[in-house]
Amino acid sequence: MGFADQRFNVNLSILFTELPLLERPAAAAAAGFTAVELWWPWVDSPVPERSALDALKGAIEDAGVQLTGLNFYAGQLPGPDRGALSIPGEESERFRANIDVAAGFAASLGCTALNALYGNRVEGVDPAEQDALALENLVLAGRAADRIGAVLLIEALNRPESPRYPLVSAPAAVTVVDRVNEATGLGNARFLMDLYHLSMNGEDLPAVIARFASKTGHVQIADNPGRGAPGTGSLPLEDLLDQLKKAGYDGWVGLEYKPGDRPSAEAFDWLSR
Repeated sequence: MGFADQRFNVNLSILFTELPLLERPAAAAAAGFTAVELWWPWVDSPVPERSALDALKGAIEDAGVQLTGLNFYAGQLPGPDRGALSIPGEESERFRANIDVAAGFAASLGCTALNALYGNRVEGVDPAEQDALALENLVLAGRAADRIGAVLLIEALNRPESPRYPLVSAPAAVTVVDRVNEATGLGNARFLMDLYHLSMNGEDLPAVIARFASKTGHVQIADNPGRGAPGTGSLPLEDLLDQLKKAGYDGWVGLEYKPGDRPSAEAFDWLSR
């Protein structure tokens, strides 16, 4: 087994960012990839102009790559924000306004995975109030995903880099997955297993895989320390992906790592063609 047996896609919100957004799909294709994923590209606009949506759709189609994953609106990402759906007031409303826009864009490109980042804790707001709002919004997002035949992904981040984000372990994220599925009855909420974030939390990655592979809808990787390409840190990523495959995971593996001090096109030397 090994890396050669995996299906890798490129996250165009962390790789190829030295290029304008509309040039990144073609750059990924030129690097040999057939699939890409994206954080919500318009960080200031949950409802961008139709022309912006059409331009990105055209760039993806012209490049001949498949969009396999898309984030719902998540605020300033990269930046201080870690999602919007649990934040009362304007941010929650912006998330809700984005749901049908993101789902519609995903559907137009055959994308069947939508990631909903939970959002940071807000000082002075009862966490239980935020969790109740989160469940309401995740139910709406799960139903929208179901309408286009997609899964709703819920991700654990890491505490050192996201200290106000409440889902900083695999069990915490999967608990929310289970709550959403119970509330909707649809069963399309799934865990986004990011091995970098989980390793930063000090989790036992083989144990996480054994326990939660069956509830996992997408996997992302970066090495640790450094969030660089495989081989730049100490994570046994090849072995971990083999374990995932043996546990039944056969989906895409998103490359969500930093290229370092080199062009992104040169950051794939670890992956034999």
